Amino acid sequence: MINRSSAAPRATLLWALGLCMGLSACSLVPPQPEPLSSPAAPLRQLPLQFNAHDKSQWEKMVLPGKLRTAYKVERQNPGYALKAQAESSASMLRQRVHIAPDQLGRLSFDWRVAQLIPGADMMQRESEDSPVRLILVFEGDRQQFSPKNAMLSELTQSLTGDPLPYATLMYVWCNQCPPESVIVNPRTDRIRKLAVESGPGRVGQWLSYQRNIRADFEKAFGEAPGALLGLAIMTDTDNTRSATRAWYGQIRLD
Repeated sequence: MINRSSAAPRATLLWALGLCMGLSACSLVPPQPEPLSSPAAPLRQLPLQFNAHDKSQWEKMVLPGKLRTAYKVERQNPGYALKAQAESSASMLRQRVHIAPDQLGRLSFDWRVAQLIPGADMMQRESEDSPVRLILVFEGDRQQFSPKNAMLSELTQSLTGDPLPYATLMYVWCNQCPPESVIVNPRTDRIRKLAVESGPGRVGQWLSYQRNIRADFEKAFGEAPGALLGLAIMTDTDNTRSATRAWYGQIRLD
């Protein structure tokens, strides 16, 4: 694998209003009724390692009205990986965690993309698809929300029982934006994307990343992170009505 590191930097709306990902106002339905930010969420000791190909470790999250991205285990050198096959589809797999802010350190993950998504543009909600996403959700003080975000949070909680997550950081592969770009979601600035890869230059290769969670969060949001409450993986092509394949390997928190 190629190493790449960086030390710096059940209703219409659910789990961040469908994570407000530009998914055409879709919703995310959790497989279990308890909210992601539940006080009963398990405390986890670092280091934590998730094998993407171990599907028993993941909760499915579906988008009503959307085709599901197909996730299945597949043999890949040097072992197994989780293949994501998206055909005009969008769905994700989620892990619940609870990592205190002072324990946040390094995030390592592997992925491979077969092809980029023609016409995808991370800055436009109508075409905001990505062949790979690694999504981190954080808690924080919602009293600091802007009036717009406070309204979104209240609406989300009234409809679903889950408030808008304080902050969501996504690692994505962008078609053309500069690497390390921060892209603010057009619906809410509490969701921001960090382009760890851009363009077709390394398509088809297994890529390994090491990220500093705290540094990346501070770069994206301009503040220190709260506790990490969950992470998810997602491959989606629903907005561009296209197809792509990608593979996810290991995800590790140190």
